Formats: sequence, C-alpha cells, structure tokens
Amino acid sequence: MNSKSPEAFRTISEVSKDLSLPQHVLRFWETKFIQIKPIKRGGGRRYYRPEDVRLLKGIKSLLYKDGYTIRGVQKVIKEIGTKKILSKENLNKDFTDLEIPHSQNNDYQNHPQQNMGESKRKKLMTVLNDLVELRKKIKQGE
Repeated sequence: MNSKSPEAFRTISEVSKDLSLPQHVLRFWETKFIQIKPIKRGGGRRYYRPEDVRLLKGIKSLLYKDGYTIRGVQKVIKEIGTKKILSKENLNKDFTDLEIPHSQNNDYQNHPQQNMGESKRKKLMTVLNDLVELRKKIKQGE
C-alpha cells in the first residue's frame, strides 16, 4: 500500500490490512454507518476513498480504544457529524466534553492510571455516555 498515492482509492483488502480488521467487519460497518460509502465497481468490488478510510479509522478508535458501542458511535456521528471525526486526533476529549478546571486537571494527571478489564471499561463508557446525554438535556432545559 505504500506505493499508492495518499489520494488513491483503496480496495477492501488494502483497507483491511491497513486497519488490522477483517473484511467482513468493514462490510458489516457499512450496514451500520450510512456515512461509509465505498464506490462499488463491476462484480461488487469496493473502492474506499481516503476520507472513507479516515472515517473507518475514527470509528475503529471509538469502538476499540474508547469503548463505545455501535449505537454510541452512531449517536456521536449524528450529534457532531463526520467532519469532526475526520479532523480530530484526540477523539475521546471532544466527545465526552469534559470541563475540568485547570487546578483539578493537574491533580487528575498526577494520579497513576490503572488498567481495567474490557467489560468494565465498556460499562464505564456506557455510563459516561448516559451522563453526557443527561448533561445536554439539563443544559437545554436551563
């Protein structure tokens, strides 16, 4: 894949290798995220545009790094759009919309981070998403 231009279209096998995801996962994501629209040529061959690949990387990050569910990622895309996913490097910070005062921020960074199990992490991310939603509803009611 290194020999292609960054603007070149990619086949599903190239994207699969680049993202370390099986091809069937990419096809499944196409059914769950209408924003992923590879061009289909003869015989149903898929060709992904560079922005499709960047969006897939963002979705992968939200699902696998940040612990979002598919429904959670769909909500994020609906609320903020794909342009922010494509343009942001640190996705988690923007989606949780944390407002930590500067003095507390330093305290937070000095605490050692502990690893936790994937199921516990997903549960916490679900609670966090619920809290963010509640916060938005409260702000709308003010």
